[in-house]
Amino acid sequence: MTKVTMTVNGKAVSGEVEGRTLLSSFLREGLGLTGTHVGCDTSQCGACVVHVNGKAVKSCTMFAADASGADVRTIEGMANPDGSLGTVQQAFQDHHGLQCGFCTPGMVMSAAALLAENPKPSEADVRNYLEGNICRCTGYHNIVKAVLAASGQDVSKIAAE
Repeated sequence: MTKVTMTVNGKAVSGEVEGRTLLSSFLREGLGLTGTHVGCDTSQCGACVVHVNGKAVKSCTMFAADASGADVRTIEGMANPDGSLGTVQQAFQDHHGLQCGFCTPGMVMSAAALLAENPKPSEADVRNYLEGNICRCTGYHNIVKAVLAASGQDVSKIAAE
């Protein structure tokens, strides 16, 4: 067993893990943060995206021990301090960027990472950046609108697909 210590959503946490324990498993099973979803176990779907030291990471591809000492942010850490939805989360709600909700945590985390890198992305930028996230319900149009809206752009002129 290996002791891991990290900051998750602003709080210091630690735990004992086997060397093969994935970050997604540590977050879900070790810390009870079940917003990070595991959809494929092959890093194809993006439902498990979290931020590690400010970068979007598919947590099913990283060992928990490799995140020791890191600053980790999950979907649970995306809300405002008063508990209300954060900007990206609110945009997803306002623009119907979700249906079943399974992919939503990973989409929100990826969108937030994109906006941190590129505060005013084009529609093509959003589609390209979210390429590693799979949604089986929405057809992506409203997800793209939500990301653009979260960036403060006018989405009223975006044509429906």
